[in-house]
Amino acid sequence: MPTPVIAIFDIGKTNKKLFLFDEHYRIVLEKSEQFDEIQDEDGDSCDDLNRLTNWVTTSLTEVMTMPEFTVKAVNFSTYGASLVYIDQTGQPLTPLYNYLKAYPSQLLQQLFDGYGGESTLTRQTASPSLGSLNSGLQLYRLKYEQPDLYAKLAFALHLPQYVSHLISGWPVSDLTSIGCHTMLWDFDRQDYHKWVIDEQLETRLAPIVASDSARSTAFGEDVLQVGVGLHDSSSALIPYLASFQEPFVLISTGTWCVSMNPFNNRPLTPEELQYDCLNYMHYKGQPVKSARLFAGYEHEQQVKRLAEHFQVPVDQYKQVAYNPETIDQLRQHVSQVTTGEDAKGNQLLSMKGSLFGQRNLDDFDTYNVAYHQLILDIVSQQLISTNLVLAGSPVKRIFVDGGFGKNPIYMNLLATAFPGIEIYAASVAQASALGAALAIHQHWNPYPLPGDCVELKKYTAHAVAH
Repeated sequence: MPTPVIAIFDIGKTNKKLFLFDEHYRIVLEKSEQFDEIQDEDGDSCDDLNRLTNWVTTSLTEVMTMPEFTVKAVNFSTYGASLVYIDQTGQPLTPLYNYLKAYPSQLLQQLFDGYGGESTLTRQTASPSLGSLNSGLQLYRLKYEQPDLYAKLAFALHLPQYVSHLISGWPVSDLTSIGCHTMLWDFDRQDYHKWVIDEQLETRLAPIVASDSARSTAFGEDVLQVGVGLHDSSSALIPYLASFQEPFVLISTGTWCVSMNPFNNRPLTPEELQYDCLNYMHYKGQPVKSARLFAGYEHEQQVKRLAEHFQVPVDQYKQVAYNPETIDQLRQHVSQVTTGEDAKGNQLLSMKGSLFGQRNLDDFDTYNVAYHQLILDIVSQQLISTNLVLAGSPVKRIFVDGGFGKNPIYMNLLATAFPGIEIYAASVAQASALGAALAIHQHWNPYPLPGDCVELKKYTAHAVAH
């Protein structure tokens, strides 16, 4: 008997992956590709949209013909903040512009001037001002810089919905993309912001549907349930929401460490936006208060600096065990870089820059001691960042997934920093792909939702328990 499966396309900036999950959400097939970036008309690097489009359709055709599987459904989890502009026939009109592309300052100023200034607009849309990373601004730019192309535009689709549309032919918008630092959504009014309506951009945004919707679609000889796709950060939260009912915060760690609290729906304050707080959108449509810290990137830069100074391999830190005595000594002796920690200005400065980057490495006798200081500095920033989303909500547990969840020094320091909260290293194999599969569970899978998607390891202050 062929195994019933769901196919999930998990499209990152670097790796493009295809997974098949069986009805118990075990991965039964995995394929991965990396594409070379190409350049847009300005010479900026961007993903190769033609190649991506062909890869999605040919890969799906390939797994559909495998005799050992019956593909029942397909869904998509991709990086956010990227738009594909399609015409009436569904053909892309432009390259897939990179969300890191520099944004023209006069255009940004024109928008801010028209709608009450930067702080008002960023607060109402729960979006720090991030240039092209605010995908709504990309559409605004197309309207003013390429009016001829804009005239041919049927829909601007976020990337997850574009790849879904390739299979279903169904142009839609989804709240996990629309609600995530796009500057499109007014969280006070729970609708598109006034500027979007005034510019008539909402006429070029496809109808919004629930993120857990799917549509029956004929594909070759078969009929598939096709999900509408999810923004990967929101998707990665779904296995946790499926597994845990008690309020929790998830710190998802990679290049960015994002603290997400699905149980805090207080509106963002201007101060929180300064600290890189933002709202993600829960796949059921509620805001997820989140705070970002560039800590994974910082760690990567500083371990290179340490390796050079102490003449050791770059990944030497993986050999360093947690030593509470070292931490106690560092807390007593090493000069803290910023003074007057209570002063908000200093605190903000310490979040923007790197504490460890300002330290003199000659102050440390050994690599191990210096590395403990690096993690101490990162965790002190993490504490500020995570506290922003904890405030005023009844959270009993913090889960850490990704790279820092495997770092015993980070995990132990976090447990010490939050004595009243249970701290767990959590691992979910392929969390964003699994989330996209779970989101449309009811459309393809006859079994109950599994409650054991997440593996946990508990940390308590100064000791590790299993």
